[in-house]
Amino acid sequence: MTAGRHNLRHVLAVPGFRRLMGVRLAGQFGDGLFQGALFSSAFFNPEKATTAGGASLIFAATLLPYSVVGPFAGVFLDRWRRQRVLLNANIGRSAVVVGLAPLLAAFGATSALSVGVALLVVSANRFILAGLSTALPHVVEARYLVTANSFSTTVGGGAAAVGGICAVGLREVLGKDDVGAGRIALIAAVVYIAAGLLARRLGQDELGPTHPPLHERVLTALSGVARGVAQGAVHVRQRGQAGRALAAIAAHRFFYGLSFIGALLLYTDQGALHRGFAGLSQVIGASVVGGLLAALVTPGVTRRLGTQRWIAIVFAVAAVVEVAFGTPYLHWSFLVAAFFLGFAAQASKICVDTLVQEAVDDDFRGRVFSFYDTLFNVSFVSAAAVAAVLLPPDGKSYVVIAVVAGGYALTAAGYMLATRRRMAQEPPEPIVV
Repeated sequence: MTAGRHNLRHVLAVPGFRRLMGVRLAGQFGDGLFQGALFSSAFFNPEKATTAGGASLIFAATLLPYSVVGPFAGVFLDRWRRQRVLLNANIGRSAVVVGLAPLLAAFGATSALSVGVALLVVSANRFILAGLSTALPHVVEARYLVTANSFSTTVGGGAAAVGGICAVGLREVLGKDDVGAGRIALIAAVVYIAAGLLARRLGQDELGPTHPPLHERVLTALSGVARGVAQGAVHVRQRGQAGRALAAIAAHRFFYGLSFIGALLLYTDQGALHRGFAGLSQVIGASVVGGLLAALVTPGVTRRLGTQRWIAIVFAVAAVVEVAFGTPYLHWSFLVAAFFLGFAAQASKICVDTLVQEAVDDDFRGRVFSFYDTLFNVSFVSAAAVAAVLLPPDGKSYVVIAVVAGGYALTAAGYMLATRRRMAQEPPEPIVV
């Protein structure tokens, strides 16, 4: 038996990890359904045309506000029982989705009212994902974190993709218009309730925090968020592995987001490929398969090459893939590109999650992972803003291909150079043994 299989078997044998995975799988499957409902209404409604500017506005409206309140979430993740967070946040977002469904049916996903309510759901989604990442070190030993991250984030992403694929199928039954989108959202609400109920199987104190600041009043903590974020930034900077990893993943998220917006426009009815939601779902499916392979390969590779070197390698490969398979602008080549970019995205996230979890003290994990999530959102929204300027309505742009490929290449080179300069002065990288 290989070390990777042994480690995965060990991780899966931990009851707390299996219960946490149950919450993740149900929640992310619901996310896929919910996002599929929004996408079908906003971008693939045959009665509406999609533009780069319109897509950018929707992403900005649903992601950017959480980037402002995200650091506040860390205060609560470091204070509240994380098991209760997973329970209550899932039940809460289910209630919000039930309220959103009739708004989707009546006004569509692009109305100001629908966007405002959807923002609450997206914020809860990101808050829960941050809570899951923060809780993971409490159910898995440190030496198995690479394997646990590989499995949980990849299978969770796969569950979201399956939810999205189910949304595609449900459109054929429930309707391709805004009413059908509202009905799919109601199904997602039921799944969120299931995720909340699954969280009850975890012990109330099982997921931490280890040392909650009970002596400090909540209002005092909230008023000190800016100070806390600054302290978290110092904490990350003092742990160079984590700081460099966060900078690299933020750059990746920007270039990945730019590529995703372009693909989204290519597959609309007005896009250059004219393959609709079903075609985009195939691209997303190829990306998920790439992520699954990354989860299988990454633990073994990091034992041989090191976690930080592997991040640089996958970004360098992403640069080559973007040019080789992006420039033909054919459906088959985009499937290949999506596979490799999905591999790079998942491999890098597994490594970054592990570097941050290992380097950051538990008392700071909530704030750091909320900041991590905020970086994800800001980077993606920034990509959407750039896409609104660079991308034509049909999504085809060789300039964007060049920007994405060059950006990945520079990120890989800069990250590897910075790592080599500091590696001798830092603790050993986290690896699987």
